[in-house]
Amino acid sequence: MTRLFSPITLRDVTVRNRVWVAPMCQYSAADGVPDDWHLVHLGSLARGGAGLVFTEATAVSPEGRISPEDTGLWNDDQQAAWAPIVDFVRRQGATAGIQLAHAGRKASTYSGFTAERGPVADADGGWRPVGPSETPFPGLRQDPEPLDEAGIRRVVTDFGDAAERAVAAGFEVIEVHAAHGYLLHEFLSPLSNRREDAYGGSFDNRVRLVLEVVREVRGRLDHGVPLVLRVSATDWVEGGWSEDDTVRLAALVREEGVDLVDTSTGGNAASAEIPVGPGYQVPFARRIRTEAGVPSGAVGLITSPKQAEEILAEESADVVLLGRELLRDPHWPLRAAYELGEPAEELWPVQYRRAAL
Repeated sequence: MTRLFSPITLRDVTVRNRVWVAPMCQYSAADGVPDDWHLVHLGSLARGGAGLVFTEATAVSPEGRISPEDTGLWNDDQQAAWAPIVDFVRRQGATAGIQLAHAGRKASTYSGFTAERGPVADADGGWRPVGPSETPFPGLRQDPEPLDEAGIRRVVTDFGDAAERAVAAGFEVIEVHAAHGYLLHEFLSPLSNRREDAYGGSFDNRVRLVLEVVREVRGRLDHGVPLVLRVSATDWVEGGWSEDDTVRLAALVREEGVDLVDTSTGGNAASAEIPVGPGYQVPFARRIRTEAGVPSGAVGLITSPKQAEEILAEESADVVLLGRELLRDPHWPLRAAYELGEPAEELWPVQYRRAAL
């Protein structure tokens, strides 16, 4: 059996293969409620043979949305709308995962699907974002409100409440989003965290919020439910969050009950020069896996079955997460199984199996 199509078990959940769907924002919800688009989008990826299907970044509070069209999980209507989507994903044999997120200073932003770009003003349905400091992200809302201690406690509680709702809706894996320049990453990075209290300054202070969120979410979940943390392993800017910092953090969250670290990079500095290329983020996943002793996921320009298999065979990561490649080909796992010579009839929906023969 190939590594790509071998199952992986995290706590009480066994995922059928190691092709995972990376969270991809769809900007297609109203009032945070997912609809038929999300059912078809996520359902097609499950039908296509992926092992685990993550939702897009799903906000834990209204002000935690990137755009007004983000999905959310802070009320009963959203929880009820997610349930049939989760049920369909699971009935296709895939594992249903949700990414819980807070956009921080990058909130209240147009999706880019229309002519409007940049920040959404209050008069147009936007809101004042929050962050660790008053420092704005270039080109977005210039008025982030620094969180006080009560606001920080509220964020931690919101993540915990959303995790409980996620499990109630049927999700089997929970991911906390601490990457791409959103709120938790903003607290981690000296580029965006200018605080002088217990949440700013030293490494230990800057990681405090992430650890508090992880503890809160882990404490709300049954022991058998896996918890994943997505991180940006580096800001790609001198003086910012670094890969050495990430390895230290990964070891800390492992002790707090995180079962896998999903490894991306960047997103917190508009000026970052990122050496984008095939598999350019894989070395960070490898360092987390080998130095922090926690399973890792690799993401970023992973496009061919051979490339994905080599990443796993070389033990650079435990799973691979695909994004744009799965948008181009939702049946990529089926094609990969064929190209790698992997018998995978069970991955095919029964309605399509005649095509697999």
